[in-house]
Parts: sequence; structure tokens; C-alpha cells
Amino acid sequence: MKLPLRIAWRYLFAKKRHNAINIVSGVSAAGVGVVTAALICVLSVMNGLGSLVEQMFSAFDPQIKITCTDSTYFSLSESQWSKLLSIPEIDVCATTTEGMAIIEYSGKQVPATLKGVDSNFEQLTDIDSIITDGSFILADYYDDGTGLPPKRVFERCIMGTGLAHQLGIGAHFVGGLKIYAPKRTAHVNMLRPDKNFNTGSAFMAGIFAVNQVKYDDNFLIVSQPLARQLFDTKENQYSSIEIRLKDNAHVGKIKKQIKVALGESFLVKDRYEQQEDFYRIMQVEKLLTTILLAFILLIASFNIISSLSMLIIEKKDDMQILSSLGASNKIIRQIFIFEGWLITILGALGGLVLGLAVCFAQKEFGWLKLGNGTDYIVSAYPVEIIPTDIVVVLFLVIAIGLFAAWYPTKNIFLKDEQTHS
Repeated sequence: MKLPLRIAWRYLFAKKRHNAINIVSGVSAAGVGVVTAALICVLSVMNGLGSLVEQMFSAFDPQIKITCTDSTYFSLSESQWSKLLSIPEIDVCATTTEGMAIIEYSGKQVPATLKGVDSNFEQLTDIDSIITDGSFILADYYDDGTGLPPKRVFERCIMGTGLAHQLGIGAHFVGGLKIYAPKRTAHVNMLRPDKNFNTGSAFMAGIFAVNQVKYDDNFLIVSQPLARQLFDTKENQYSSIEIRLKDNAHVGKIKKQIKVALGESFLVKDRYEQQEDFYRIMQVEKLLTTILLAFILLIASFNIISSLSMLIIEKKDDMQILSSLGASNKIIRQIFIFEGWLITILGALGGLVLGLAVCFAQKEFGWLKLGNGTDYIVSAYPVEIIPTDIVVVLFLVIAIGLFAAWYPTKNIFLKDEQTHS
């Protein structure tokens, strides 16, 4: 193994009789390097964009969300609550009541998804980080100084920026919103359609922006008591249970524990499953990008085939001398296979260094801007380097390089001549 590798290394850097071979070899290594760098840069940018959107979702979506497969609203028994809350990795647990409603303000009516949350919703998610105007307040209270609990005076709400734009309302507007939700339990009154709705009101407290249409244009957050009133649910009924875990808790392990505690009639989803369509699209985009660049790499590898074919022709005399000295056909093939591998590996390592350098520079200095640098939530393309991507890229490059090295050498000798028999 050492002899073919040493000869291949010497062939790689030695001056050839035909200078074109050196040029083609250099172009081959450069082509492999450029495609390798492109793969690393493109995948890292896609990872960065995915992580950016994931951070936006994490400000609104809980780490784990529990819903019922049988009905929109459900309740847990005392034993189920006891089993759920006994899981030590659970840090915050809250219930939500969610449904469709119509929001009216200043004569404008807009359909929206109304989400009633507990007072600990701030601890459950990072909602404060996406509040762009106002603050997160669910109700105003009045303390009369008698020592009794403060009285609930006004309901407050927080809505997405797109929904606020449709209604033409701001966080500090004095006028209140009217909220209409269809009655779930009453018969439809054809003569008095207005009697088919539960009504409520709330004053604006804040506006949030997730920068995702699904949330910004549709969601209105209110308190649990108001949501229960509008959707005719009891205090122990809810549409979901949302959970935040302690630091370093294993989400997959906790999901299994929750499923065992609650039974098969409940769906337990992590953030990726809550946004399954988005993450599937991201994975498909990464796969298609990798396949496209791999195809470009395959085309670039034809330079390696050309380089080795020219080298084999030039070194025919050397092959005869090696054969006369007792070298088998296998050893002679290995020399040129190693030559192709060295071109591939050197190109791949050069591309790896170049790709990582570009990614680190973009992460540090943000040279490549998004638009004019002010049109988006981040000024420059975000970058995140994932080690597994680097491993996959190197494996892909080396695998294609192995094929490119094997193909022109397979017919050096069709079969071993038994020269020493």
C-alpha cells in the first residue's frame, strides 16, 4: 500500500512531459474545492435561516404541546394531572383555550384565531421578545385596599401585527375590541342571528410579530376566563396543555413519559412536530440543494477522469518498467487510483477550509446582506455550521472522487498476467 501511494504522490507534484496534465489536475482539484466550499456555504446559510425561523417559532410555540385526538376541548382527571406534574423535568405547565372568533373594531370585522392563555404564559414562552409595541398584559385589576384580592376590571389582549394592521389599531388605542364567538351548545336561531354568538370585549395591550403569516395575521391572545366565556367551556376544559421543560431536559424522553402518563388518546408534539410542514419543506430544500450541487460535482469530476486518462497514457513506459520489476496489475491500478484520490482529497480539504472561512467571515462581519440590509429582520444572511453537514459533504465528495479515480483505471489491464508463474 505504501509503494503505490508514494508513487502516486510523486506523480501528482512531478512535472509532466505534457504541461496540460498538470493544468488539468490543478483544475480538477480546484473544481472539487469550489463545489465543496459551495456545498458547505449553502447548507450553512440554509441552517442559519432555519434556526432564525425556529427562534421566532420558539417565542410563541411551547416546547411540548398536548392535544386530544377525540375532541377540540378536553379535561384531565386528577390522576392524570398528578402523573403529568410528577415528571421532574417539567418546568412550566399551562392550559390554553383556542378557537375561531370574529374581531370587530371601528366598524371593521376580521376573523381570527383566539387563544386564551394562563397568567404564566410569559414563563412558558418568550412572548416578551416578540412584542413590538405595548406590553404583555391580560387584564387590569383594581385594589380597593380592603385586603381582599384585587378585582378584575378590564380584559386586555395582544394581537399579531398583521391582524392589527387589518383592523387599523395600535397598542395604545383607547377604544376596545368586540369579540364574537359562535355558541357551541345552543341551537341556531334563524330569526335572531346575533343570538348565535357569545360576545366579549377587550382593550389592546400589545402587538407581537413572529414574522410568520400564520401567527401575525391570525392570532389574538386573551385571558383564559374571557376565552372560556366566549367558547362555552368549563374551568377544567381546555384545547391544549403547553409545557416548558427545564434546561438540558431530553424532549424525546419526556414526550414518551407524557404519552405513558396520559394514554393513547392524546397527541404529544414537540416544536418540530407543531411546525411539521415548515421543517419538512426545509429538509426537502436542503436535500434538493445537495443533490443539485452533487450533480455539479459529478460533472466537475470528469476533469479527474480526463487527468488520469492523460497520465495513464503518458506513464505507459513506467507501467512496463514496474511490471518488469514484479509489480502486479493490482499495484499499478492502485497508483492511479491513489492519484485520483489525492486530487479529490486535496480539493475537498481546500474547499472545506475555504467554505468554513467564508462562513465564519459571514457570521462575524455579515458581508453578504439581505436586500439593502434594512428590509428584513436580520441585515445579513444568517449562518450556522452543523458538523454532520460537513461529514455528509466530505463523504459525498470523496465517494464521487473514488468513482472518478476508479473509472479510468479499470481497463489498464483486463486481467492479471501470470508473469511470475
